[in-house]
Amino acid sequence: MRVHLILPSMLILATASLHVLQAEQPTPTADEVVATMFARDGARELASGGYAGNREYVLENHKFQKRAQMLVRVTCDRNGTKHFEVMSEDGWKSASKHVLRQMLVTESDSSHPDTRPRNRVTSDNYTFRMIETTRLDGRTAYVIEAIPKREDKSLFRGRIWVDTEDYALARVEGEPAKNPSVWTRKVHFVQQYYKSGAFWFPMQTTSVTDAHLFGTTDVNIRYFDYVPVSNPPTVAPNYSMMEAHNANR
Repeated sequence: MRVHLILPSMLILATASLHVLQAEQPTPTADEVVATMFARDGARELASGGYAGNREYVLENHKFQKRAQMLVRVTCDRNGTKHFEVMSEDGWKSASKHVLRQMLVTESDSSHPDTRPRNRVTSDNYTFRMIETTRLDGRTAYVIEAIPKREDKSLFRGRIWVDTEDYALARVEGEPAKNPSVWTRKVHFVQQYYKSGAFWFPMQTTSVTDAHLFGTTDVNIRYFDYVPVSNPPTVAPNYSMMEAHNANR
């Protein structure tokens, strides 16, 4: 009888000890998570040497029942600058020219080293608030509210999901911090990322725009065949030193 009584007691003690250990490791603040994410993104960029991949853009307008499709090749330099090459276009030519191609121009311009800091997810551009920790695609992520510090079309208002293990951006959802046009009523977007080896790449972006004249327009971007330009170094980056440096900025 004593043996049967001792075993449950040991389980209770073990469970209690586990709770104590968990209590000693509190959830980091939203600013701490974002600072670590920024540092690790820098380490991953350095290790990758840039990347290359393909995108498929599909635009559908429900009011006029028109569709445009574009296949694009993208390369990204080590410093984050993006270069686009349109491989093929099909469908609604006006939308391809004035919407899809303009999206490429805007993204390329905002990726240049002199403009990139103004649109990155950092404490310089946003105020952050921790919401919760949740499961996302079989992994654990911090859910953080991102509040833009200024009205700017290159910023957004919404939430980010940051992977708790890699401190990588796993999902972004929201709306532009500033309405992109007087003709636009509302824009809502969701961008998802996936892990490939040691790196994280975009997987899919969906956006819904409600405009006065054109009604509802959906734009879906599928990302595929993304690969780093160079192989990761044999010695892993020293994340702790980079994170400490970033925290002291």
